[in-house]
Amino acid sequence: VNALARATRMGDVEAATRLGKRLIVGVDAPLLPRQGAGFLIEAFNNGGAEAAARLAVLAAAGVYVQPSLAEALRLLVAAAERGWPAAKDQLVALTPDRRLAAEVAAGATNDSWQRLAATIDLDDWTRAPDGETLHSAPLIRSFPSFVPDAVCDWLIERSRGRLKRALVYDAVEGADYASETRTNSWAQFDLMGCDLVHLLVQQRMAAACGIPLHHMEANSILHYAVGEEISNHFDFVDPKIPNYAQEIAKNGQRVLTFLVYLNDDYEGGETEFPELGIVHRGRRGEGFYFVNALDNNEPDLRAIHAGRPPTRGEKWIVSQFVRSRRVLGVVD
Repeated sequence: VNALARATRMGDVEAATRLGKRLIVGVDAPLLPRQGAGFLIEAFNNGGAEAAARLAVLAAAGVYVQPSLAEALRLLVAAAERGWPAAKDQLVALTPDRRLAAEVAAGATNDSWQRLAATIDLDDWTRAPDGETLHSAPLIRSFPSFVPDAVCDWLIERSRGRLKRALVYDAVEGADYASETRTNSWAQFDLMGCDLVHLLVQQRMAAACGIPLHHMEANSILHYAVGEEISNHFDFVDPKIPNYAQEIAKNGQRVLTFLVYLNDDYEGGETEFPELGIVHRGRRGEGFYFVNALDNNEPDLRAIHAGRPPTRGEKWIVSQFVRSRRVLGVVD
């Protein structure tokens, strides 16, 4: 951190970007997010490409900088124009004009990124698509056309190189641990690991379930190979744990789980609710959420569920926990 700070003072754009990212999430550095955002702004003003993409995430999330999806998209375009590969790929994934996307992929020109951005309807990402109720209590809803195929592909490819053994949250220790009941893998994306595509998907989730984006934990992409599963479990914070009250007071209850199915070229792998008699096999691009808690935020034991193992192929899915209080952008 000290070396990065010295290099930043000497005008090193990459050092300022790295320092800003560390301070925002408190990884290998103190948790000083507003100062970290300041370093990203400095790096952006000095021509930083990655800094522009990271600021786009903060603007879309509405934390540490002025909230604005329009500004987020402008910053992503700036990152692409400055040569940041991931920014270019995001714009290609987000455009609904797949002919233009193919044209740009075949040979980008100086105005390609602006042309792609002009086709992206940001307001559409803040509206809930048509859905259907599969169960009323606990509430389970499905949204068949939640995200387009190109976004599904982007999320899968962003996750392939980041997969690790999936863990289970221990509220007593306030940490995750490996459990025999969960054998799949995951890729986790904190605020500086995710990108504008993640944030737009979360914006649509917020619109669909009626809970603000700031109530969402870090985003995870789950991967199930043949035979991998997560057995019957609850997603709420269990009142049986010793530090239940403290955990709820600090982070709120996990009131809702939102899934997005990123592929469907596998067999098995259903999402099952044994108490409700529901076995759901999601389709590619489908959004799906279920409520884990009662109206008073007490656990709903009927919401026990499992991710059954694929018997052929591999399964990719977005998993998003939603809390009863704000957690994004909260600094103790």
